[in-house]
Amino acid sequence: MGETPSRSADAGTGGTRVASGQERPAGSARVAESPVSTRTPAGGGLGGGGGLPRARAFGAERAFRGLTLAAGTAVLVIIAAIAVFLIAKAVPALRANTANFWTYEGWSPNDTAPKFGIGALAFGTVLSSALALLIAVPVALGIALFLSHYAPRRLGTALGFLIDLLAAVPSVVFGLWGRDVFVTPVRDFSAWLNQYFGWIPIFGGDGPFGKSIMLGSLVLAIMVLPIITSLSREVFLQTPTANEEAALALGATRWEMIRTAVLPYGRPGIIAAVMLGLGRALGETIALAMTLGITFGISFNLIENGGNTIAANIANAFGEANDTGRGALIASGLVLFTITLIVNITARAIVHRRREFTESAA
Repeated sequence: MGETPSRSADAGTGGTRVASGQERPAGSARVAESPVSTRTPAGGGLGGGGGLPRARAFGAERAFRGLTLAAGTAVLVIIAAIAVFLIAKAVPALRANTANFWTYEGWSPNDTAPKFGIGALAFGTVLSSALALLIAVPVALGIALFLSHYAPRRLGTALGFLIDLLAAVPSVVFGLWGRDVFVTPVRDFSAWLNQYFGWIPIFGGDGPFGKSIMLGSLVLAIMVLPIITSLSREVFLQTPTANEEAALALGATRWEMIRTAVLPYGRPGIIAAVMLGLGRALGETIALAMTLGITFGISFNLIENGGNTIAANIANAFGEANDTGRGALIASGLVLFTITLIVNITARAIVHRRREFTESAA
């Protein structure tokens, strides 16, 4: 039999003395001695590496944030300064006006008893811009869809580049072309409309035809066409490929794929493009000053000579205006500024609401 390990005398007699190497509290595990130091890391945190470095008081991120905040604030300050300037310059002329500024259709601010109104000018501005969008938007969307989903890549890129160049043509060039070249076919077309559709009020009248709301609206439509086309094309190209392939995999034709996948996805961008084109049409000056008949009156007739807008009237009348006349023109500019601001705010609200709806649906 093996030998039994020897015990101390006290242990054999039931004493409480144990070997010095085994002196530890009951239930505790024996820990091997290690030469590694157990001091706390220099960083003060638990584990290797210490705590995270303290952020700098002034870094690139904070500088960029301050720069963007300053830029946004500067835009608001500039808009407010423009509004204050327009109001301050317009108030003396409005006080001297002897007619109702909102309903009077004439424009005689240089007379001894100034009489002027914004009604006819605002009506012509809205009518010509709305008609231009009615003509340009379907054509622009069709061109954008062709460039993004039907045309070969090289052809689409080349045509897109040409459309972008068309957007850079100065408005005075469009005005000269409309006044000297395009007016003849528009006059002939207006006479044809009057002959066969004269029973419709917008095509009625006895002439003369030519420099009319129709001519100005067609020139405006050509001017805003590149803007709407370029923005819509970029929006259509951003449609997720998975959405298009899923529609095609379910058996949809190319048009059905565009109608169910591309157009719903790009609707906010289309709205933004249309509103940007509307802003361009509302503020156009030289082209309309050359192509409209420059008359004062509210009429829905599109083919007879006449029509006027706020911007075109400012361009035509500013050179011969006296102090009251310039104040009246500035007052009309304030109305145009308000209309443009309302259009932009409405477009932004529509796009934001549509984006929230799309994100919640996703």
